[in-house]
Amino acid sequence: MRDEDLQTLSRPAAPSGSQGRPATAPAAADPRWLGPVLVVGIVLAALNLRPAITSLGALFEEARTGLHMSGAVAGLITSVPALCFAVFGVTAPRLSRRFGPAAVVCAGMAAVAAGLVIRPFADSAAAFLAASALSLAGIALTNVLLPVIVKRWFPDRVGTMTGLYSMALAAGTSLAAAATVPLTSALGGSWRTGLLVWAALAVAAVLPWLPVAAAGRREKAAAPAAAAREDAGPSVVRSRTAWVLACYFGLQATGAYVTMGWLPQIFRDAGVSASTAGVLLAVTMVMGVPLAFVIPGLAARMRHQGPIAAVLGLFGLAGYLGLYLAPAGGAWAWALLLGVSNCAFPLVITMIGLRAKSPAGVVRLSAFAQSTGYLISIPGPLVIGTLYQHSGGWDLPLALMAGLLVPQIALGVLAGRDRTIEDECGMRD
Repeated sequence: MRDEDLQTLSRPAAPSGSQGRPATAPAAADPRWLGPVLVVGIVLAALNLRPAITSLGALFEEARTGLHMSGAVAGLITSVPALCFAVFGVTAPRLSRRFGPAAVVCAGMAAVAAGLVIRPFADSAAAFLAASALSLAGIALTNVLLPVIVKRWFPDRVGTMTGLYSMALAAGTSLAAAATVPLTSALGGSWRTGLLVWAALAVAAVLPWLPVAAAGRREKAAAPAAAAREDAGPSVVRSRTAWVLACYFGLQATGAYVTMGWLPQIFRDAGVSASTAGVLLAVTMVMGVPLAFVIPGLAARMRHQGPIAAVLGLFGLAGYLGLYLAPAGGAWAWALLLGVSNCAFPLVITMIGLRAKSPAGVVRLSAFAQSTGYLISIPGPLVIGTLYQHSGGWDLPLALMAGLLVPQIALGVLAGRDRTIEDECGMRD
């Protein structure tokens, strides 16, 4: 991104947001450095939203053996991310109102870094789980508040900025999954060292948020009345759109976690080698990097995002059908199709930014949709694993995953309608 582009992003927002709706602009002119620093901070934060999970996935067998984890504890650790995202994400609106969203994101990145530094030195499964939960708590807060940061400082560029951080999130996810094992081998072979490497990226992400958080505190102190008005957001539980977005988020997260957790096993059971199965999963994940940038920009220019949700769901149906009929014969095609389908995540994040008029509305909608959605997603991988174990094959699990895409498409069409939660709750601009 060029310097002149960054300076453009730092200018005061236009008087209206995407799709012609009013947007809340900063009460005072922001310093010229704030735009470029925010862009860097958003990208670095997004890069750190998944390596704590996918780096562990790459070395999970080694960590489980090294810490003498029981099967029950190992299963608990695989379920902890979604649970932490749901539990800690609920606290984001309250913390944001008290300290400001930038300060909370800064603290969230510090928590991610601290957890990643502590985790490799854990000498028991309980300590390892606690350190992981610390990192995941920071990720949960940042998950919720990055859409708020975008709405607050870039209200007329929601699609572009959401695409930028969605692309960075996908890149961080893929990078940690692909590079953790080679880095571990290069650094001596210890799983502890392989996990510790990712703490450096998290520490780097804290730095740009320090001056941004300080600027946010100064602005809040200088204009407390404006801050109080922004805190008066709608009660999202009264909004049908909020519930639809939460359910859509939950179903797309279910599909993503099932894909990350079980896709390699599906291919291996079909006769694909272990190394090729890993590459196929990487292909599925890498698809999110370019599409995560394209989809939000396209969605922000449309008054109704339902058609995008429908197309992504149809790609998923085609992928599951292919896995059912010829899992090995068309493996590369099915991996690509499911990679496209999993790009429902940047779409739903964009819709969260578009379905509220103000940063206060976005923070409440983001917390509600993500926390409720992650709760909905928790049983998915466990149910799929149970069906696989008891049915002795993948026919029934694949049929269930394909079946879940039908309500996901319907919910995506409903969530994509051009309306806001403030209108549904009877709030005036």
